[in-house]
Amino acid sequence: MRFITKKMHAFIDYPVAVALIVLPFVLDLGASHPLAFYLSVGTGIAAFILTLLTNHQTGVVSVFSYRFHLTVDFLVGLVFVAAPFVFGFEGIDAVFYWLNGAAVLTVVGLQKPEGADTASAALAA
Repeated sequence: MRFITKKMHAFIDYPVAVALIVLPFVLDLGASHPLAFYLSVGTGIAAFILTLLTNHQTGVVSVFSYRFHLTVDFLVGLVFVAAPFVFGFEGIDAVFYWLNGAAVLTVVGLQKPEGADTASAALAA
């Protein structure tokens, strides 16, 4: 059931980072707490930088391992799910974080283990 490859994940990262930066403006986040706006924008900027520096297909400079990248993604997912409870986000602010947190945790959970493609190919040969 794990079908998201390293390559797929690499190509998803940039649009997600941009969405985290742009959507708070579009959705007018921050009505229940200003942090709802800034947490998303800050996370989007950090995610963009992390993607640039990750050792995968769309990384520019290989500073961080892909495993480290996935660990950061997992932690961001947990923070996003918890943020509405911890900071008192309500309405669209809470829904935005719960949906994004669930999406990130789902992507990390569906991540195909590295080397699975080569192992499958070796068995098929």
